[in-house]
Amino acid sequence: MNLLSVHEISRQFDSEPVFQNVSFEVYSNDKIGLIGPNGCGKTTLLSCLANKDYPDKGDIELANTAEIALLEQETDFAPNETVLDVAKSGLEHLYQLQDRSQNLAEKMAEEKDANQLEKLHKQFDAIQQELHYKNAFQIDHLVEEVLHGLGFLTSELDKEANLLSGGQQHRLLLAKMLLRSPSIMLLDEPTNHLDINATQWLEDYLSKSQVTIILVSHDRFFLDRVTNRIFELFNSRLAAFKGNYSAYKKQREERNKVLEKTYEKQQDLIARTEEFIRKNKYGQNHAQASDREKKLARIEQVELPHNYETYSMSFGKPDRTGDWVLDVANVSNGFDTLLFEKFSTQILRGQRIGIVGPNGCGKTTLLRTLMEEIPAQSGLIRWGTGVKLAYFDQKLSGVDPELEVVEAIRPPNDLSITAARLRSLLARFGIKGDMAFQKVSMLSGGEKSKVALARLSALNANVLFMDEPTNHLDLWARDALEKTMKEFEGTILFVSHDRYFLDQLATNVILLTPERWYNYEGNYSDFLLFQKNQLSENSSGNQTDSSKEEITRPKNSEEKKNQKRKRKYPYRKVEEIENDIASEEEKLAQLEADLSSPEVLRDGIRAKQVSKDFEGTKVRLESLYEHWEEASELN
Repeated sequence: MNLLSVHEISRQFDSEPVFQNVSFEVYSNDKIGLIGPNGCGKTTLLSCLANKDYPDKGDIELANTAEIALLEQETDFAPNETVLDVAKSGLEHLYQLQDRSQNLAEKMAEEKDANQLEKLHKQFDAIQQELHYKNAFQIDHLVEEVLHGLGFLTSELDKEANLLSGGQQHRLLLAKMLLRSPSIMLLDEPTNHLDINATQWLEDYLSKSQVTIILVSHDRFFLDRVTNRIFELFNSRLAAFKGNYSAYKKQREERNKVLEKTYEKQQDLIARTEEFIRKNKYGQNHAQASDREKKLARIEQVELPHNYETYSMSFGKPDRTGDWVLDVANVSNGFDTLLFEKFSTQILRGQRIGIVGPNGCGKTTLLRTLMEEIPAQSGLIRWGTGVKLAYFDQKLSGVDPELEVVEAIRPPNDLSITAARLRSLLARFGIKGDMAFQKVSMLSGGEKSKVALARLSALNANVLFMDEPTNHLDLWARDALEKTMKEFEGTILFVSHDRYFLDQLATNVILLTPERWYNYEGNYSDFLLFQKNQLSENSSGNQTDSSKEEITRPKNSEEKKNQKRKRKYPYRKVEEIENDIASEEEKLAQLEADLSSPEVLRDGIRAKQVSKDFEGTKVRLESLYEHWEEASELN
């Protein structure tokens, strides 16, 4: 069934059109992903469809029986209105039906006239059928299911909506929209403010829903799981594609190849025709030349496909670190309560480790603790040799808002880099022209993110800690960043809610939960597969086998906590062992430097001795680490 017809609509601000001559049809159960670069007009188009903005020309026709609604962005909750009240307001029409049903039941109980009673029965039956069709008898259960799915705790349902954080308020508006369930649901970035668990719940809910949806999203996993059509808005035009995001990418690539070949053939034909006209316009074949000239004037020329802005992002070739970059043993931290406990891992050169987990579980705190920006409550953090660390903060505090962009990316106290070189670096990240001389505070969120990434590149670090680096970036900037980070020869530890990004990039996934933490080898798909297999085995009562134990390697289980450990080493104070470790690490760093010295390498006997000392020091260090861990646990 055709629910919505859009015919030749255009919208223009200032001198440039936002979109022009846009036409499409929307049918029952369509799940449409609306994509395009930042600023291309996606939100404006949704506003026009929802009758909150109006096209300058063209027509939008909504089927008589259809209701269309846009996910609200502005919060306006009444005083004392609770989370549960707001969510239930999305189902106000069903609650009204329930009230009418109750009133009719009371009237029927008192009615004595048979004819009037029959009329009441018919009305009551009709309402009951509608309530049954809309599953309204489970209405309270549905409200709680949606709120819990979007991350609200039972203890939060009676909380005043005005007291929620901004992110919680937007999740509440999304819950209200899902419960309202209009014929056509318009969702602008619905996964903003959702953690991975809530995003997975939402994509499952929407994919099973019979509601027609048009959604704007930069979450490629989400687009793949939910959509069956893609609308691409670019250069003020809209193109429609069948299938999900992955299908769209393939179709767009194939379509562009066909257009390029067609364009080349047409250009060849035009060139040959123009040559014939030039040679024969005044000769005996002038009639043919005149005819071809008329045909050439009427030809509809094929345009080369418009490609999105391409980036040549790069973090440069970093200096080499030692084999291991960071060694973490039994680190615990938190504020009022511990967010993570006895976190232990060793990060090796070249690894790209993604950190995932629900909102508020401590992902950013873990990053800042490992950086030693905030002190750990307990545990040991040791950096390897030759490490130069740079940090991408999701709040973008690394770029001074009051500086010009070109100066905001300059490494501290380094005046040797010319402004021209800094501008060239910014251009690789999509910041071009006069934008380089604007204040950072004048830029959009996406532009600020690109500036922060350019600053990271200027620092020429070999270890990158990144907190939500894809925030504010459109799909094509994310693609470019993935490629850049894959090519980076250093080491990366990053927090991200972008599952597609995690899947493309991560060599390991660390999962933080409020109860415990895990370290998985592999990318995000490997992580999901392992979780699925583990859930299946647990439900059938099987134990995890040793091969799966290697994949997950849980380091902080209650079982390990409660095991009694016998001493392997003699009793020593932890502080004494730490002093020995520091001394041996200093020695190891010097030996590693000696092994790279041309003077040592030219002397074969000395090189052998240095190599022998290096290996001996590594063995002693490993023993000291084990001794320290044992002393920390048993002293």
